[in-house]
Amino acid sequence: MYVGYGTSFKSEKEAYNAAIAMTKESGITIKTVRLDRYYSGQSTVESLIETFGKIDFILIPKTNSTVEGPWPWKRMLDRFVDNTKEYLEDYYQRNQSESGFAEDKKRTGWKLGQKRPDRVCTANTLTSVWHNIYWLG
Repeated sequence: MYVGYGTSFKSEKEAYNAAIAMTKESGITIKTVRLDRYYSGQSTVESLIETFGKIDFILIPKTNSTVEGPWPWKRMLDRFVDNTKEYLEDYYQRNQSESGFAEDKKRTGWKLGQKRPDRVCTANTLTSVWHNIYWLG
């Protein structure tokens, strides 16, 4: 189920920030976060903790990661090192959302037929609502 999403023709980071803003604005409580490697840095963890409070992170740490940082970051690294196989099985549950995005792209013709930013957001919203209704039924 999609709870927060963003659209940007400029950068993926801008779309990510829009999704975080939408999620916070909606008052949604986040228990667990699984993000791809692009967002698996300590700064992302710190900003999400600052925005949403206590969250359980399941990320693949970057190669230059250190043990310094907030406690959720340290606990995540500890789980990653202690039981890597179980941790990766849990992490790869995010493939379900990636599959959902691919499915929506196929269903809607792989592109949004709008050019104005407000219409693009409306089209994206309708696609997300359709996705959620489809999977609830």
